[in-house]
Amino acid sequence: MNIFTAAILGIIQGATEFLPISSSGHLALAHYFFGAEEASLTFDVALHLGTLLAILIYFRDDFLQMGKAVLGLNHNGEEAKKLRGMAFFICLATIPGVLAGLFLGDTAEQYFRHPAMVAGALAGAGLLLLLADQAGKRARDFGKITLPDALLIGIAQACAIIPGVSRSGSTITCGLALGLTRQAAVRFSFLLSAPIIFGAGVYKFPEIIAQGLLGEQSSLYLTGFLASAISGYLFISFIMQYIRARSFAIFAYYRFLLAALVVVALFLQR
Repeated sequence: MNIFTAAILGIIQGATEFLPISSSGHLALAHYFFGAEEASLTFDVALHLGTLLAILIYFRDDFLQMGKAVLGLNHNGEEAKKLRGMAFFICLATIPGVLAGLFLGDTAEQYFRHPAMVAGALAGAGLLLLLADQAGKRARDFGKITLPDALLIGIAQACAIIPGVSRSGSTITCGLALGLTRQAAVRFSFLLSAPIIFGAGVYKFPEIIAQGLLGEQSSLYLTGFLASAISGYLFISFIMQYIRARSFAIFAYYRFLLAALVVVALFLQR
């Protein structure tokens, strides 16, 4: 891998982490079809940490207010109660994804990264996104999210261990199906991504230090991290503006198109 490849992978990660089109699916396809050297899991985590930085910067007020409420620094009783509840929902909804990563992570890496599997996941999850976006009532805003909502969205996040499903896509789809507005579904999805990315980063941090920051590949890790952070922030801003007046249909159609192209490419390789 060279600097250019690291930057491209970082840009792909930053874009596809927040657009409901699957970052892991795109990275798997890029590795397979474009001959890029398979990035290590540690490098992929470094790219995810770049997107975590983007989340923390963009939603800094949300995290600050929830943190103050949890620490008892918010003196508005009713508002503090709601903020503590939302922080609890986010933590609780993270658990299914953590368990999936611990018990099924190696299986997913071994069996679900083939392009044919990725194409199937892209198309299937895209169809669910399209149906949820069209049929969802979109009647409840962010403040109306309940404990059952959080649990179900957390389970949906766990499904994203399969490349092509998309973490943001699965959580947004579930939120829409539960009757949340597009803005509420996206906001909760993005806030929910922070703990699980942070956890993976802490788990892999010693390896990131050894292989990346202190190793021969330090420039590659730093380039990928910064590219992912900048790209991630720009695409968070884009989608938060985009959904104010538009549906998710274009992302579902993109998933269908990419899945079809993958199938054609595999057929031509035979």
